[in-house]
Amino acid sequence: MQLTGIFITAIVFGFIFGIFYIFVRKKERLTLIEKGADASVFVSKRRYHSITLKFGMLFIGVAIGILLGNILEVTTALQEEVSYFSMIFLFGGIGLVINYFVEIKQEKLKE
Repeated sequence: MQLTGIFITAIVFGFIFGIFYIFVRKKERLTLIEKGADASVFVSKRRYHSITLKFGMLFIGVAIGILLGNILEVTTALQEEVSYFSMIFLFGGIGLVINYFVEIKQEKLKE
């Protein structure tokens, strides 16, 4: 049950960082607006479909990792934690790498 303390500490520091980030970002934007900067600097150039594609491929990789982790646990002498975590991280990472190549291919097609 020592993980509870770690999680609470991480959540508190994440919350503090999030609030600090929001206030600094707001101050930065207000300063740019006061100086007469163009509002287009606030708009992200990335499209939302690439973010959803990234998360979709990550979650598909994690799901495949869970399935193969279960197969490894049942068929081999690996411990449960090792089989699940190794497959989840392996296939989640593979999903993100595939997403990277898909995005590069999409950028080339746009040019």
